[in-house]
Amino acid sequence: MGPYREGKRKKMSNTLFTQLIENQLKRCKEILLLKNEEYGSETDRLHNFNVGAAMTGKTPKEILGGFMLKHTVSIYDMINSKEHFDIKQWNEKITDHINYLLLLKVIVYDETRKRLENESENS
Repeated sequence: MGPYREGKRKKMSNTLFTQLIENQLKRCKEILLLKNEEYGSETDRLHNFNVGAAMTGKTPKEILGGFMLKHTVSIYDMINSKEHFDIKQWNEKITDHINYLLLLKVIVYDETRKRLENESENS
């Protein structure tokens, strides 16, 4: 049965699981708000994605996808590596990746909102 037999490995408790998720979400929020001061503006919270889109002729979603790709590749490299990475490195990569997905959520919402506004103005 290998090392995963009942009793050989300590199981993840509900309490610890919940604590880890809550701590991760808190970390994500703190980083997003901190980075927004650096990358956003008072009038456009998606400034970097919108400017990148205007400069390249791509959509803000595509710009975000390009930014996120670097983090995705890095996470896959860590997962597939025989090297040991400390929890600080994992936390940084996981937090960045979750935050890009949260930013994607905001961009998708923003695009949908604008499309619906345009449709209602044109009808």
